[in-house]
Amino acid sequence: MSDAKTYQGSCHCGKVKFETQADLSGEMLSCNCSICKRTGTLLAFVPKSAFKLVSGEDGLTDYQFKSKTIHHLFCSTCGVRSFGRGKMPDGTEMAAINVRCLDGVDPDKLRVKHYDGASK
Repeated sequence: MSDAKTYQGSCHCGKVKFETQADLSGEMLSCNCSICKRTGTLLAFVPKSAFKLVSGEDGLTDYQFKSKTIHHLFCSTCGVRSFGRGKMPDGTEMAAINVRCLDGVDPDKLRVKHYDGASK
């Protein structure tokens, strides 16, 4: 992560807060799987070590489906999915950051790669 910067993020109500080091100069992932297309999630993936949950662990609800490899976490108060947890294909633990939940980031200025998760 050569161009990584530190960002703060949260859910809508502020119960779930986190900080992450992420390089947003590359492509963000827009997935068309059944959950991402319904929630409008725009993803950046970071190693587990680059993510810190500041508050709200007790306010998270975990939802898993299909292969149950990704923990789709959302705030139990406002319902916003600000990040998820899982493993990369090589087994490395990671956090999937919804860049729409990062403070000071304009998602319209980011490069987006469309991923066909619906076919997987």
